[in-house]
Amino acid sequence: MPHLSIAIVGAGIGGLTAALSFARQGHSVTLIERRTGFSEVGAGLQLSPNASRILIKLGLAPALRRVATVPERVVVRGISSGQPIGEVALGAYVLQRYGAPYWVIHRADLQTILLDAVRSESSIRIMTGRKVEEVRDGPEGVELAWTSSNGTRETLRADAVIGADGIWSKVRQVIGDRALPTFHGYVAWRATFERKLAPPELARNETGLWLGAKGHVVHYPIFSGNLINVVAIERARDPVEGWAAPGRPDELLSHYTRAAPALRELLGRPQEWLRWSLFRHPIKRLAQGRMALIGDAAHPVLPFLAQGAALAIEDAATLSAVLARHPGDIPQAMSAYESQRLERVSRIQAEGRRNGRIYHSGALVAFGRDKIMQLIGPESMSNRYDWIYGFRTPE
Repeated sequence: MPHLSIAIVGAGIGGLTAALSFARQGHSVTLIERRTGFSEVGAGLQLSPNASRILIKLGLAPALRRVATVPERVVVRGISSGQPIGEVALGAYVLQRYGAPYWVIHRADLQTILLDAVRSESSIRIMTGRKVEEVRDGPEGVELAWTSSNGTRETLRADAVIGADGIWSKVRQVIGDRALPTFHGYVAWRATFERKLAPPELARNETGLWLGAKGHVVHYPIFSGNLINVVAIERARDPVEGWAAPGRPDELLSHYTRAAPALRELLGRPQEWLRWSLFRHPIKRLAQGRMALIGDAAHPVLPFLAQGAALAIEDAATLSAVLARHPGDIPQAMSAYESQRLERVSRIQAEGRRNGRIYHSGALVAFGRDKIMQLIGPESMSNRYDWIYGFRTPE
């Protein structure tokens, strides 16, 4: 395979996974990150088997097992009643069915594991504090220009450029998609706190999902099971600024005056909350010439299917696999990547929007939803996502 120089814009979960994947194939990688450091605010994420399978193949299983948690099930409840609606089988059932675990993990833990692996690769150069200003594609390569944190302008030429630079992606604009993401009408609140402080019935090794007409709540243990990660999603007229806007605990609780006592107690435990807004952006392009997009830069997904990080990891693995099949023709590889990912990612975007409507149903639709969950049972609830969890990277 020819030795390629690949520039990746953005060092989030997708960018780090891509860098590691390309380096393992013998390519030289320059990872360009706007931030000056890699600190992550406390938040959790879910790694379903389609993602954990890829991370295991990259040799990260021992490190991940030390910090990840394997919830036994999802327990679905009504926000107001507090009564169980249904369950989704996880744990041993998912491992047996898909051959890979369903992990929940602290985002900072996953980032640290990926970053340690990336730093161990001599063919990866990490450049922080660089804001990419310009990307120019050409027949012989791609040229990037950025401004460093001290104001210096620098350039780099690479054989290919990967845009992993998030929902407001600069690279996405360059490949012809200049439309801005649209506010979806929801704001998410996130917090973590010590698991021992949670109500006993909500501190088990399981994910809790609470459904209501105006929003929903998700919580699960992270940080080797020592913390509870909780996310509350509420309807909102206006977006908040940034990805970590402070939120007052009393303001959040005012949205849950009619919530079940155990849920109100859970939401009352964190002393600090951070908020971010949910945006949507229909997928249009994934690649052009020698450039490709992965993760939120390509296809922001609403968090109603827990597939944001998983899709970024899938993208990275697929792109590296396709490039290995077309090593001498980068534009062909990028086109093949787009063809392979477009339908799947569009379907997951649509399914996420559909899940949001189901989660936030009014009384009549919610009655039918609850009956269906009760009838089909935990294993069938999990099996509905065979098409997601069973994903394998193309060889």
